[in-house]
Amino acid sequence: MIAQTPVTLRGRAFSHLDLGGDGVPLVALHGAFGRASSFAGLAPHLAPEFRIIALDQRGHGLSEHGGDFGRDAFVEDAAAFLGHLGLGPALVLGHSLGGVTAYQLAARHPGLVRALVVEDAGAVTDASELDPPVLDVTGWPRTFPSRDALAGFLVGEGVPALGYFMDSAHERDGSWRMRFDHRDVMAAQHGNVGNFWTDWLGSSHPALLIRGGLSPLLSAWQAAEMAARRAGTRLRVLPGCGHWVHRDDPSGYALAVRDFLRGVLAA
Repeated sequence: MIAQTPVTLRGRAFSHLDLGGDGVPLVALHGAFGRASSFAGLAPHLAPEFRIIALDQRGHGLSEHGGDFGRDAFVEDAAAFLGHLGLGPALVLGHSLGGVTAYQLAARHPGLVRALVVEDAGAVTDASELDPPVLDVTGWPRTFPSRDALAGFLVGEGVPALGYFMDSAHERDGSWRMRFDHRDVMAAQHGNVGNFWTDWLGSSHPALLIRGGLSPLLSAWQAAEMAARRAGTRLRVLPGCGHWVHRDDPSGYALAVRDFLRGVLAA
């Protein structure tokens, strides 16, 4: 794994991961409970044509914990990250919470974005669409005696995509724990609950909306409505995939993303 790099954005400490290569940069924003390395398995499928540069968003991974977890904070962090990289207008990919950040970034900072890939993130993320709209982790233990014990707990809780969550597992002082702060991810999830149609419809950049055919978090109806109501949006559904599409079918996901981005760059 390529080492993560610290950076200060808006007076706050962040970490990011450049997965390398000479391809066209693709800035990636992970979902709640994730981290930049969540995209490591996808990178070889997009290389050498595209090069993933992923940010540990606030409260996640190696980035600073605590503070504000409202939508504005995430969007302005992403804008500052693009400014730091000097990439705007950039190709931006976001999964779940990161997908909402991506299309809000396009609406609020249109000059920083060239095109969007939004993975399994809806324009509506409240209880009318998701039941429940957040995964309650307030009662989870903070430490475990071993990696296996942590993984076993997650399995017992019925947590989906075990590998995605275990990306954040690490050992410190003889105990295993998650790199995210439980209070932070609860605040981030609550801040991501809402009706965001104005933001989704607030930009005109080319967009690829990817839905997992088995996803419980983005309904087929809402995905179709999002594509129909926003000009320049292409919808791709990958059958057999859940919410973590880029992990369930990285080759099929990369094929869809590559095809879309080639068209953007050719235009």
